[in-house]
Amino acid sequence: MKTLKEEDNISYDIRGAAFNIYNELGPGLLESVYEATMAFSLTKMGRKVKVQLPIPVVFEEVKLELGFRLDLLVDDLVIVEIKSVETLLPVHHKQLLTYLKLTNKKLGILINFNEEPLKIIRIVNGL
Repeated sequence: MKTLKEEDNISYDIRGAAFNIYNELGPGLLESVYEATMAFSLTKMGRKVKVQLPIPVVFEEVKLELGFRLDLLVDDLVIVEIKSVETLLPVHHKQLLTYLKLTNKKLGILINFNEEPLKIIRIVNGL
């Protein structure tokens, strides 16, 4: 059975940062605020964080730059998609799963800072 040991350790830090931010700032802010505070918190924990990373789409061996961007990529392994919406919809789950497939990553974390309580969903690709 395949495991996500390293990704699980990263996920633990991501969830901890998200809970700390949610407890400090609460719901209702813009996604950009949560994105910046998540990047700051994870970097402070010693994690390598890339923000608004472009994702090309490869179709029939042609690389297409279509404007897709990951909110956060942590330690080049875990994608974090941040939302601040009334409720998560199936399209949000599909978006993150598509990002995982396009980047060939195994684990994504979908966080909605606008729900009470804080909503965090793990999405796994290919296991």
